Amino acid sequence: MVGHVSDRGAGTLRLDEVHRFPNRPVRIAGTLHWDILSLYGGVLDGLRAAGAAAGRAPASVGVDTWAVDYGLLDASGALLGNPVHYRDARTEGEGERAGAVLGPAALYAATGLQYLPFNTLYQLTAARGSAALDAAHRLLLIPDLISYWLTGEAGTELTNASTTQLIDPRARDWSPSVADALGIDLGLFAPLRGPGDPAGVLLPDVLAETGLTGPVPVTAVGSHDTASAVAAVPASGNRFAYVATGTWSLAGLELDAPVLTEESRRANFTNELGVDGTVRYLRNIMGLWLLQECLRTWEAEGAPRSLDRLLAEATEVPGLRSYVDADDPAFLPPGDMPRRIADAARRSGGKAPESPAEITRCVLDSLALAHRRAIEDAQRLSGRAVDTVHIVGGGAHNELLCQLTADACGLPVVAGPAEAAALGNVLVQARAAGAVRGDLSDLRALLRATTEPRRYEPTRDRDARRAWDRAAAHGERAPI
Repeated sequence: MVGHVSDRGAGTLRLDEVHRFPNRPVRIAGTLHWDILSLYGGVLDGLRAAGAAAGRAPASVGVDTWAVDYGLLDASGALLGNPVHYRDARTEGEGERAGAVLGPAALYAATGLQYLPFNTLYQLTAARGSAALDAAHRLLLIPDLISYWLTGEAGTELTNASTTQLIDPRARDWSPSVADALGIDLGLFAPLRGPGDPAGVLLPDVLAETGLTGPVPVTAVGSHDTASAVAAVPASGNRFAYVATGTWSLAGLELDAPVLTEESRRANFTNELGVDGTVRYLRNIMGLWLLQECLRTWEAEGAPRSLDRLLAEATEVPGLRSYVDADDPAFLPPGDMPRRIADAARRSGGKAPESPAEITRCVLDSLALAHRRAIEDAQRLSGRAVDTVHIVGGGAHNELLCQLTADACGLPVVAGPAEAAALGNVLVQARAAGAVRGDLSDLRALLRATTEPRRYEPTRDRDARRAWDRAAAHGERAPI
């Protein structure tokens, strides 16, 4: 993506897509890896296309990706193997073992991070004693690894570091007590840097490969894509909830301070750090991965389905006929998702969906219920009331999901922008470069002035509201 940003005059904020490339994990000898060299090649192709489209080098480059995963480098800076995918099974049981050492309550009080079996902390304990970790001189989270290859300068961006379960969200710094208790060497991590900090300039070989003329600065952004996406929520004031949608749904509130209570831990809420000193108080929900994996399964079976047609057919399926717990760990690995969804619906005492349209409606109803639970819990646990839900990311294009979320929550939903992560990324870069000024509220004012989100009002039908209330009560999860 190439962003064009200015707050002068009427203000300018535009994204141009110049290159898109696939991200295909690869399973080797039973371990699921990211194909990181292919991804880096895609980044170089994108920089080349950006320069060609603009006729000049960009004023800045920023990198954001998913969280928790990392690459290991030796003393010379060489990569020690392809990074392992967070959906790999190597972390099974690591959470329980770490909890036995430190205690779940103490770990949450120190880091504020919700339990997810693939947190970086558990990946590192699972890798203990491996040849790669024993030989490692440096550990770089995925966006920092890409940035390092572009610039030769190593750093650890704070919003992504906060997903490792090794950061104290109050101090916004590492937690030596957690690292020491679990035998993790914090010296592996490069120095912390925050969104807007300089991250180097493109190396000569990168300039030669991409045809760009230097110097081209690289700027640290909210390198966890959700941090960038939440920065691009076009909200006014603080009485809003957000759902950053994509493979995952990240549903919650933006706060000034973390919530580290035992009740918050038991509700499985996380305190991740955001742009401008904010805290993203949210719950990770399995998200549109459920539907994406269904589509892959149907295609592999020789019966590919059009997403647009499926969504149209799903609108004709009666609502809340079947639903599942979207956070069920059974849905985490890849595989036969339609069967797993039907099995889960059957176990919950409901009707198992059968046709692709029924399965699609089950997924979307289930996600809307999960969004409702997360937003209600976030308000109760934080003491912050909201009057609007913002949906950003790819799910903002899914009209049925947006309407179902409004109906489930009983609140208006404002959907868009869909490319929120890219917009948040370029806004932080633009501010660092002096093209825009102000704090996060000023950046959001520019978003509101230059984007056109769509508004969905919740249903007024009393029977429909009661149906959502019954489904929410039935689907309440026991605290962990």
